[in-house]
Amino acid sequence: MPQTHSEPSALPTDPPSATSATSDRPQPPLLGQSLDQLTAWVQQQGQPAYRGKQLYQWLYQRGARSLSEVTVFPKAWRAEVADYPIGRSHVHYRATAPDGTVKFLLRLGDGHIIETVGMPTYASPLDPPKSPRLHAASLETRGTSEPQHLRSPAPLSRLTVCVSSQVGCPMACDFCATGKGGFLRNLAAHEIIDQVLTVQEDFGQRVSNIVFMGMGEPLLNTDNVLAAVRSLNTDVGISQRTMTVSTVGIPGHIRRLAQHKLQVTLAVSLHASNQATREALIPSARHYPLEALLDECRDYVQETGRRVTFEYILLAGMNDEPEHAEELAHHLRGFQSHVNLIPYNPISEVDYQRPDERRIKAFVRSLQDHHIAVSVRYSRGLEADAACGQLRARRG
Repeated sequence: MPQTHSEPSALPTDPPSATSATSDRPQPPLLGQSLDQLTAWVQQQGQPAYRGKQLYQWLYQRGARSLSEVTVFPKAWRAEVADYPIGRSHVHYRATAPDGTVKFLLRLGDGHIIETVGMPTYASPLDPPKSPRLHAASLETRGTSEPQHLRSPAPLSRLTVCVSSQVGCPMACDFCATGKGGFLRNLAAHEIIDQVLTVQEDFGQRVSNIVFMGMGEPLLNTDNVLAAVRSLNTDVGISQRTMTVSTVGIPGHIRRLAQHKLQVTLAVSLHASNQATREALIPSARHYPLEALLDECRDYVQETGRRVTFEYILLAGMNDEPEHAEELAHHLRGFQSHVNLIPYNPISEVDYQRPDERRIKAFVRSLQDHHIAVSVRYSRGLEADAACGQLRARRG
């Protein structure tokens, strides 16, 4: 049985604000600011208030990366504020999997690199790109047309973005590539919003769904995640009901999230049916007993009226036996919840294996026999290392 490779000495807490992306900048980025805030900013620059709405539209609808691009502004003032930070990243690297999934490495203002994944769902199963090869391109400048070449002209029924919330991750889950690389800092709200805008621009279509399942633990960056959710909803125009915030479980933070009464879906990375197995897979679980986590999830359902989704990565011989399905069903009986089973996606650092289809179907049947709502989620972007558990910024 694979052994846990690393373990934090204590459960991580929210990093200090000094780690914010804007701590060394006297000028806060414009991205992430509301219409009222942008209007106040243009007035501070000596411009009429209506320029605030123009700026708002160019940031959130047209994806401006520099104020020099905002051609409705007077030419002289554009030149004067051309270097004011908007808060957009640069696409450093891009890889496309045969199923149309695109992984982006985004270079932030301080040089750190994060990963974002765009996952298109085509109107017809015949529509995704047919190329059997993985396409990868290094992109240091905006405006490169090369990434467009595998894009299908067929319409998309859905475009989902998997966004990161931290540079790296402090949770050190044993099966996850991101946790193997350590933790650097939280992402600021504008760095989260930027990921969604980047995917929209690349696909040439509005994003319909957002999942906070990329690099990092969202509930260790709650304030910035909440700010990003609200801006993506209010400013970019994406419904909260099509957003999912994932967490491995941080004591007290799920209840804190519930108090905000968001309409997002909460996804809890459970991955085990008992405490011992969970501790082997998720080192921080030693500080958060399974029953305490489930109690907090029940409080979340009661407070928000929204069901909880439980993510469960199936690892052959580790957590996919019939007794594990029985244990999981026992925990979730009478719970307003849904289980997403995720067959393991391999990473090089550990030797876990994906169960075969027979074992996956048996696990599903066992949960269904106990009246547990369950589905199997086969991850997208496996060939591009963009699937669940595979994200890591390796091209620096």
